[in-house]
Amino acid sequence: MWEQIERNRRRSRIIVTAMGMILVGVGMALGMFFSGQQQGALVGGVAALGIWLVLWLFSHSQGDDVLLRMAHARQIEKRDHPQLYNIVEEMSIAAQLPKVPRVFIVDDPSPNAFAVGRDPQKAAVAVTIGLLRLLDRDELQGVVAHEIGHIKNRDVALMTTAGIMLGAIVILADIGLRVMWYGGGSRRSRDHSGGGGGAQVILMLIAAVFLILSPILVQLIYFALSRRREYLADASGAMYTRWPEGLASALEKLGMASIPQADQSRVTAPMYIVRPLREGERRNLASAFSTHPPLEKRIQVLRGMGGNVDFQAYDRAYSKVLGDHVVGARTLAGTESIPANAPADLSAQPIPPTERLRAASDAFLAGAGYQRVPCHHCGAVLKIPKARQGRLSACPRCGASLGR
Repeated sequence: MWEQIERNRRRSRIIVTAMGMILVGVGMALGMFFSGQQQGALVGGVAALGIWLVLWLFSHSQGDDVLLRMAHARQIEKRDHPQLYNIVEEMSIAAQLPKVPRVFIVDDPSPNAFAVGRDPQKAAVAVTIGLLRLLDRDELQGVVAHEIGHIKNRDVALMTTAGIMLGAIVILADIGLRVMWYGGGSRRSRDHSGGGGGAQVILMLIAAVFLILSPILVQLIYFALSRRREYLADASGAMYTRWPEGLASALEKLGMASIPQADQSRVTAPMYIVRPLREGERRNLASAFSTHPPLEKRIQVLRGMGGNVDFQAYDRAYSKVLGDHVVGARTLAGTESIPANAPADLSAQPIPPTERLRAASDAFLAGAGYQRVPCHHCGAVLKIPKARQGRLSACPRCGASLGR
């Protein structure tokens, strides 16, 4: 995906510059609104420029951790959920990543997944408990491979930077709109109405309009980044697993899911493999999402790859379904024909959803610092939070001592 990686690097520079300009504009509007004078715009713009520089540096060092905290994700180790960890390791090897990404679980019953990280050396894959409950191993492998594809294609670096910038612009614009709503700006305009008041009112109206439109504009820029990269991550995922049906089946199940997701942040929404579902909403396979391409089209392309799983097969299927091309010529020229390879344990008995849910919940609790203490009398396994560790001496179920 040479073209995609180079394109993402160029887009990163463009996005950082464009969002920086919008951020400076928001700062100037806020300065104008708070002071009621043209000089306030200069002060606000300079302050916003400083904020932009800090955010850019912050996104390079801590941006991925901020997004993981926003999603309430907990890091796990291999012993906490061996199957998930093994899948991440396998797909990292298939993608030739220099380092296995960190693995996180999100305590959310809605099935979804995302990846973050400035570069493959500091990347992370996060999945929800709902995803681990819903999908079998082959489907889970397809989803993880899709997220690994984002890391390999440097999509997550672009989205992390854009996400941090978006959050700052939305927060600053929201502050300005709240001040406008409660009349702070109008009081200042009356205080400075001695001379040139009409011009000040016009400038403040322009500032107010900009405060309203800037979050919408930057949101559209952010959302526009999501659609093409989802198709390319699907192509990468199909190659890494050599079994497109696993990802196609997973997307089909995700499309049928009806559980609303707790994380409804506009910053993190485009990072998920499917758009987070809202309360009272049911996802339609044929609908065109604002942040993601239609699931129906993604599934059709994956199932139209035929017997091969290389980029040429994906591009042909994409062209047949959407009438365009998605993979660059340089990548296609260097791609060899790779036959599909069905999983060896395709006929194996799948793990029941209740057991998958229990394993996922236990892994999340382990990542949250809970201690597992077995009772050797009744067989119960106690999950003890940090605050109670070392203070529980008897089993709550049978009353027996927890000591041997």
